[in-house]
Amino acid sequence: MNPHDTIAIDELQKSYFVWFEEDWKHDDILHHHQKGQLVYVESGFQYITIEGKIYLLPQNHAVWIPPGAVHKTNAHSEKIKLMIMFADVEPDRAFDREVSVFSVPPVLKEMIRYAEKWSKNQADDPYEQIFLRALFHELPYFVEHSIKLHISLPEDKRLTKAIHYLHSHYREDISIEELSVISMLSLRTLERIFKKETGITLSRYQQILRIIKSLELLSSGNLTVSEIAYETGYKSVQAFTRSFVSVMQFRPTDFIKNIK
Repeated sequence: MNPHDTIAIDELQKSYFVWFEEDWKHDDILHHHQKGQLVYVESGFQYITIEGKIYLLPQNHAVWIPPGAVHKTNAHSEKIKLMIMFADVEPDRAFDREVSVFSVPPVLKEMIRYAEKWSKNQADDPYEQIFLRALFHELPYFVEHSIKLHISLPEDKRLTKAIHYLHSHYREDISIEELSVISMLSLRTLERIFKKETGITLSRYQQILRIIKSLELLSSGNLTVSEIAYETGYKSVQAFTRSFVSVMQFRPTDFIKNIK
């Protein structure tokens, strides 16, 4: 059963609301809330679409979803524990109006875990509200290194074949010429609409796809860094590490330490 069938979030007469769930089954259809939403992945990993962009939430990462942002969840790991918190936002704070994906620092992690005791509490509790107000007030300061790691879903249907092929063959080095043939578009047209729709070049798109997949594999803990490098199409661990650092600004080993 969908949790949102049992509690109408936007009808709650509370500024803040906490909802923690083992093996969470979130809405997989597009929807939005009047409140802002913080989604924290304690274990597992989750893909989520927000305003036409697909984000990956690895273990020990969170996303801030602004009020009114249309979103849905996509594929996730078999076992996932999500901690979700809803909040009325401050009207003039720029942070509250933008999507942020970030690694959750230890202090925030402990605050989120402490708040679990109020999960699904619909009754008025002044102590709960004071604690959560402090958490959300400090949220922008916890998000020091927001990860701009997402893949845009193009609205131009002419790119459908090209995007599907890229996602299915992310391990391969695909040239713009090859993609032109696959998508049945001229080279000039493909280059123009690809950059317009995704905001990045083909090579950067392929790089981000590989790094997103590597984060998923790193989160699972089943493969070594070396195995993940080859699994995601890199010829060496060094090449993988260089690519990872260029996207994430830290090394794969740093990511592993963070999720343990």
